Parts: sequence; C-alpha cells; structure tokens
Amino acid sequence: MKISYLFAIALCFSTPALAQSLPEKTGLNSMMGVAPKTDDFIQSVAWSDLFEIQSSQMALSNASLKAFASRMIADHQKTSSELKQIVGENSKGSILPTSIDDTHKTKLDTLNGLHGDSFVRQYRMDQISAHENALSLFKRYAKSGENEALKKWAGDTIPALEEHLKMAKALPE
Repeated sequence: MKISYLFAIALCFSTPALAQSLPEKTGLNSMMGVAPKTDDFIQSVAWSDLFEIQSSQMALSNASLKAFASRMIADHQKTSSELKQIVGENSKGSILPTSIDDTHKTKLDTLNGLHGDSFVRQYRMDQISAHENALSLFKRYAKSGENEALKKWAGDTIPALEEHLKMAKALPE
C-alpha cells in the first residue's frame, strides 16, 4: 500500500508542466463530481477549443456540416479569446497551451483519414462527446472552482455549451 502511494506521488511530480493532473486525466474527478484544479480547467478548455476549431475547419467542406462547423469555429475562437483574457488578468502563473494534446491529436488524425458519410458520423460523435465532456467540466468548475473569475465565466458559458450539444445531436448520422 505504501509503495502504491509513493508511486502515485512520484507520478504526479514527474508529469510535464502542461500535463493534466492524474484525477482529471483519468476521469476520476468527473465520476466523483469534483471540480478540476484551475490549471487542469484552463488546459482542458484550451485543448477542447483547439480541437473544436481544427475539427470544424475540416468539416467546412461538407455541406451538411458547414453551418454547424462555422458556428463552432466562431464560438470556440470567442471562448479561447475570453479564456486568454481571464487567465491573463486573474491566473498568474497559469499557462495556456498553444498546441493540441495527444488525445485530441489522435481524434484529428482519425477524422483526417475519413471521407463522406464516415467523416460525418465520426465528426458528429466527436462533437457530442466533446460537448458532453465540456459541460461536465464547466459545471463542476462553476460549482466549486478555485478562481472566482473563471468560476463565473464557466457558469456563464454553460448555456452556449448546452446549445452546442443540442446542435451536435441534431447533426446527420
């Protein structure tokens, strides 16, 4: 037991500076309804926005996805800008990632290899999953987050994310 505990502590300290904490990365926080740490929240939002923008840029060429994809690009560019401003003003020491994480990169690579109906189905599934995850993240942070400015912003952003999820579920299957 003692060795497992020490291993877990060592693992937490050995992760790169921009890596999420183990409880957030594994989904433990989400399952337990625990708010992420501020840095985890910031990183998750930034990575999610980057994924939404990049995957939606791929979807622009599909007529059945174009309106939704355009909206996702605009809305997630807006949230990225808002997050950057709030972090700059209120979260000294927090770093916004400028590139996508490995999990989202794998999803982008998968989408990049698909065409036609296969692309549409995968894009739809990715959008539903991304927005369900974002809603969980934002709701947990809005309820119990550490940073008041980010906590308020998270709460204010929830209605837009709910609308995005509703729109994603209405995409063609």
